[in-house]
Amino acid sequence: MPVAKRWVIKEQGNPQLVDILAASLGISKVLANLLVQRGIETTEEANKFFNPSLEDLHDPFLMKDMDKAVERVVKAVEERETIMIYGDYDVDGTTAVALVYGFLRHIGHEELLFYIPDRYTEGYGISIKGIDHAVCKGVSLIITLDCGIKAVEKVDYAKEKGIDVIIGDHHLPGDIIPDAVAVLDPKRVDCKYPFKELSGCGVGFKFVQGYCQQQGIPFSTIERFLDLVVVSIAADIVPLAEENRILAHYGLRRLNSNPNKGLLSIIKICGLEEQNITIDDIVFKIGPRINAAGRMAVDKEDENAAPSGGHSAVNLMVERDESTAEGFGNFIDICNQDRKNIDRSVTIEAHSIIENNQDLKNKKSTVLYNPKWMKGIVGIVASRLIETYYKPTVVLTMSNGFVTGSARSVPGFDLYQAVESCSDLLENFGGHMYAAGLTMKPCNVDTFIQRFNDYVEKNIDPKMLIPQVEIDADLLFSDITPKFRKDLCSFQPFGPGNSAPAFISRGVSNGGDARLVGAECEHLRMGLAQREKPNTTISAIAFQQPNLYDYIKGGRPINVCYCIVENSYRGNITPQLRIKDIKIPGI
Repeated sequence: MPVAKRWVIKEQGNPQLVDILAASLGISKVLANLLVQRGIETTEEANKFFNPSLEDLHDPFLMKDMDKAVERVVKAVEERETIMIYGDYDVDGTTAVALVYGFLRHIGHEELLFYIPDRYTEGYGISIKGIDHAVCKGVSLIITLDCGIKAVEKVDYAKEKGIDVIIGDHHLPGDIIPDAVAVLDPKRVDCKYPFKELSGCGVGFKFVQGYCQQQGIPFSTIERFLDLVVVSIAADIVPLAEENRILAHYGLRRLNSNPNKGLLSIIKICGLEEQNITIDDIVFKIGPRINAAGRMAVDKEDENAAPSGGHSAVNLMVERDESTAEGFGNFIDICNQDRKNIDRSVTIEAHSIIENNQDLKNKKSTVLYNPKWMKGIVGIVASRLIETYYKPTVVLTMSNGFVTGSARSVPGFDLYQAVESCSDLLENFGGHMYAAGLTMKPCNVDTFIQRFNDYVEKNIDPKMLIPQVEIDADLLFSDITPKFRKDLCSFQPFGPGNSAPAFISRGVSNGGDARLVGAECEHLRMGLAQREKPNTTISAIAFQQPNLYDYIKGGRPINVCYCIVENSYRGNITPQLRIKDIKIPGI
């Protein structure tokens, strides 16, 4: 059973500012307060927030080395050089590759190929095998996306082979910047770009924006690629604020109206073609399917197999024929089904290990190692374990003679620093505050486990080990009017940096048809009513919260914390409460 949660009500905004915004915008004080909590204090700022404009995107040439990158690609296009687009095997990397490849193809450059490394034989980032493949294909320029910022030796190797490299990345750089023709990364210390939180695909978009700007190509030419950008933003969990909010807003519009053929095939498989696709739909339905291709091992004996699983994902997203795209989509969906079966099995095994080891349960972090687990799903398993045990978690396995794994964190704890503190034991590592990947020799595993656990023990605030639900405001069901819901929808897209508002309603009770649903009866669906308006019942769903079913079915009062979502069914749109947590009053 998941760890009990603490409810923390956010500090309310300045009452005067709230009153002014509520009056000037014609919205409720509850929603005006949400704006103030987000740092939006004037009507002008609110209008920009509610009406994102592509005109407010930053000049791409504010990014360090953008002029060099554009100049080099202009030369490559003019001289018909062969260009390789090289990216990571996850959603962010494959969407980035599809975007830049698709753009260069669209402007008529035919001497073009893309490369996604195999997770199992090459690992993350630029590989020697990938560079050697470029040499064989006569490539003179490699553009990396979502990787390369630490590939100092690999860039030098490419230069020795006569290949120029442009790096497009968004991860934290190391002490040395690779000696590439251009290094585009807003997180470079010497980069003055105003927004630091672009996705890898977002960096790719800024690059093609810069190319268009320099070459006099209309911006409308690249608007077609914004569906790829929003998929990357949602799947890579970057902040949905500032420039990302603009890109996501227009990306969702594109995804819902005229997505590329590959994304359309996934949308149909997910059953989303007749409803308004949201960030949540990308995170929980579209993204995992695209990711699954890169997670699954390629059958090397199959002559028709793609060079890597991630290669199939790019094929999907650059395909222009709808029928062929459907074939790629069906293949990727099969990969996702296989991935789900494997990660479910490994998660059950990991839970068993923890439950049968009291010493492990008592620690403030979780590190598990099993050389038989599949490399492609250890990150998912780490996330699943945090849902139950709520501790910084590392899951390790064996791949190509090395121990490799993924680490995930809890809010507030800097996982990257914890991993970095063990860097002398690691062959390589990378990531950010809440997620990291690492590789080490087998002989270092025991020492790593000890050192990592010790670091967490000494540095984590005990409060971080208790899951916290941040609540924006108390709300009566009678407040959830059609106008309130419409105004609330204007806050979308929701995500990190602009979380879906969470509300509390107190003293509510089962208003009808409380029942357990799901393959294993793991979810609770019900209608909820509040005393203040007994004739109003609102549909609610509590995922993975079946434990209070008997109590609730009996009609006894509960307090609920929830987000409000719009539930679409056969053209009917009705409000639904997505329950984050349930408490019995007084307990």
